Amino acid sequence: MRHVELDALIPAEQAETVLHAVRRWERYPDLAPHVNATTVHASYPDPTASSSWELHFRSGLLRWTEDDTVDPAAGEIRFEQSDGDFDSFTGTWSIQQSGDDVTVRFDADFDFGIPSLEGILDPIAERVVKETVAWALTGLYPAVRIQGGIELTAPAAVGA
Repeated sequence: MRHVELDALIPAEQAETVLHAVRRWERYPDLAPHVNATTVHASYPDPTASSSWELHFRSGLLRWTEDDTVDPAAGEIRFEQSDGDFDSFTGTWSIQQSGDDVTVRFDADFDFGIPSLEGILDPIAERVVKETVAWALTGLYPAVRIQGGIELTAPAAVGA
C-alpha cells in the first residue's frame, strides 16, 4: 500500500468556500494537466455522490470511479474507489480554518495489487496524484503555498 500526502496553505480564504471549490471535480481537467477527464455522476448534497476519473499515467490512462462523501461540518471530503485500475484507492481532503487562512491536507492510500510492479508503478502514481492535487489547488487559488517543495511538471511532460 502506498501513501500520498500533500499539505497546502491558502491565504485569506474561508474553509467552507475552499471545500466547495475543491469538490467541483468537473473542473479538474481544466485545472490539472494530468487529468484527462472527470465525470460527476452525483454530487453533494446527494449522499451517494460519485465521480469517475481518467489521469494520464505512463503511456496510457489510469481510470477509476469513486464514491465521494462531503462533510462540510467536519471540513472533509472522503473518497473510496468503487471500480477501476487500483486494487484499492481511498483518501481524505481535510480543509480547516487557521486564523484568516485555510489549511488543506490531502491523504490517500492506494494499491495496484501487483506486487511485482509496485516498485515501478507506485512512485509514478504517487507523483501523478500529488501533482494533480497541487495543480488543482494552484488553479483554484493562485496564492496557495504548497508545502514540501513539490515541483509541478510542465504540461508538455504530463504523459510521463
